[in-house]
Amino acid sequence: TVGRSFLCRPVVPYSSVSNAMRRSLSSASPMSGSDASAEPNTDKLFTAEHEAMRSTLRRIIEQDINPYVDEWEAKEIFPAKQLFKKLGNAGLLGVTRPVEYGGLGLDYSYSVALAEEYGRVNCGGVPMAIGVQSDMATPALARFGSHELKEQFLRPSIAGDLVACLGVSEPTAGSDVASIKTTARRDGDDLVINGSKMWITSGMQADWMCLLANTEASVKDPYLSKSLICLPLDLPGVQRARKIRKIGMHSSDTAQLFFENVRVPASYLIGEPGQGFIYQMLQFQEERLFGAAANLLGLELIIQETAEYARQRKAFGQSLLDFQTVHFRLAELLTEVELLRSMVYRATAKYVAGNDVTMLASMAKLKAGRLVREVTDSCLQYWGGMGFTDEVRVSRFYRDGRLLSIGAGADEVMLSIICKYMRTLPKPPKK
Repeated sequence: TVGRSFLCRPVVPYSSVSNAMRRSLSSASPMSGSDASAEPNTDKLFTAEHEAMRSTLRRIIEQDINPYVDEWEAKEIFPAKQLFKKLGNAGLLGVTRPVEYGGLGLDYSYSVALAEEYGRVNCGGVPMAIGVQSDMATPALARFGSHELKEQFLRPSIAGDLVACLGVSEPTAGSDVASIKTTARRDGDDLVINGSKMWITSGMQADWMCLLANTEASVKDPYLSKSLICLPLDLPGVQRARKIRKIGMHSSDTAQLFFENVRVPASYLIGEPGQGFIYQMLQFQEERLFGAAANLLGLELIIQETAEYARQRKAFGQSLLDFQTVHFRLAELLTEVELLRSMVYRATAKYVAGNDVTMLASMAKLKAGRLVREVTDSCLQYWGGMGFTDEVRVSRFYRDGRLLSIGAGADEVMLSIICKYMRTLPKPPKK
């Protein structure tokens, strides 16, 4: 079976790789942005340590992900528990998380390095689900959660023993996070949860959810009335209503969930009551940087594959690549990818240094969402009829990448954030 063959290959955890082996891996595997014969990446952001970690991930992608992607796309789901356990064993699900809970305690540049490497996966759905597990559902828990919650939810998520999901969006509240309706009412020592969540990545397979809910009924400010809660999804009253069919990201299951009088201990609340919106906004910095970084290498590979296909394809007596409009356009697109990479790296370096990068992360996410559409649309045109099939990378990323301008804040929200930092956003009218 897929599961059996999937789990039979041992992967050496990054944390156990010797310095000598790391140097060997670094010299054998070039960084992204270069082909196999190119010199290793010399960007100051990444070191041999980063490259050794990327090499570990690259082997998993080559052995245990890409061979099965077509099957997972057809089934519209992938075996998250098996894959996450493989990644957890390799030490790749908690690279920035505290060592005392099974993480590696490294800075966020390591997450960005891994995010970029996920661009080698032959679909968008699997990297997205992994990103939710490692960089979207757990940052607030790691930063603000109690020791008991970290032991119960964070440690097994880092190990790959639990699948996590993030519960923010609702049928009537997506980018407008402040408008969520789900409530968690205090009843003695419990919280009683009622409401629903929509567009939940890994929602059909997840073991627990980092849930954003309204907990402070007496607080009128919508930004100070919400809390994040660790919610096990096997409790009475939790209903996984349906797996949502999508135009892209097929291999990642997306669910709608309902909650009817679901009881959890009040101690499952993450951090301080009423601070959930703020925690979520802080978490968005990492989520948006991850989303931008995760598309860099994929876009580069699409451009390279398109150039090779155009070189072989003949039109009007010559190679399609020989037409100036084609090779000039591919050069323009690759330039745009490199500009995005520089922005992501700059934002990451500033974030690692302790700076607020909300504006830069929003710019990177905005640019990435639009560039994915531009690159895949332009390249697909050069594939002709083949580009309109489901047999090539460009067509899959054409549909998968469209989500980037919607999820984790739509383009219009990114523009509003940028305008706030520019102090050009109009103030709301006085009542």
